[in-house]
Amino acid sequence: MKNTECVIYAKSKNKIVQTIYKTKKGWMQKSAKGNFFPMTAEQVLSHILPPLAGKSKAILEVKPKKIKKK
Repeated sequence: MKNTECVIYAKSKNKIVQTIYKTKKGWMQKSAKGNFFPMTAEQVLSHILPPLAGKSKAILEVKPKKIKKK
């Protein structure tokens, strides 16, 4: 699976969801309020490593992107 084929969902205990995904131009984050922010690879790691290391109570889910049919 390639980076461009999946979406990372970071969920807090309050069910707030942030979405992180890769586009042709780079990484993007969609906030819980629906705002979009460009991200560097380092920023992506700083968001996903703490929950993976058990230092954060956020829950991460990685799912395949929905492919748009023509």
